[in-house]
Amino acid sequence: MGIIIWLVVGGVIGWLASMIMRTDGQQGIFLNVIVGIVGAFLGGWLGGLLGLGAGDINDGNFSLNGLLLSLVGAIVLLGIVNLFRRGRVR
Repeated sequence: MGIIIWLVVGGVIGWLASMIMRTDGQQGIFLNVIVGIVGAFLGGWLGGLLGLGAGDINDGNFSLNGLLLSLVGAIVLLGIVNLFRRGRVR
């Protein structure tokens, strides 16, 4: 049951990040889940570097801080992808 919740939350985070970065029309639900999960890893890594002390959804932390950290990681991931794809961040 935990992996289903993890996939759903990752999909929602990926979808929110794609809405913020205006890439929603280019992605399907599968890519939203991937962006949410990989973005959560990236957010957790960045949070550890900055000393925020908050875990991400991959650590099983479904608190508001963990969800926001995962969302920030997904937004950073989409910004990096847009930078390589178009040469600029939207």
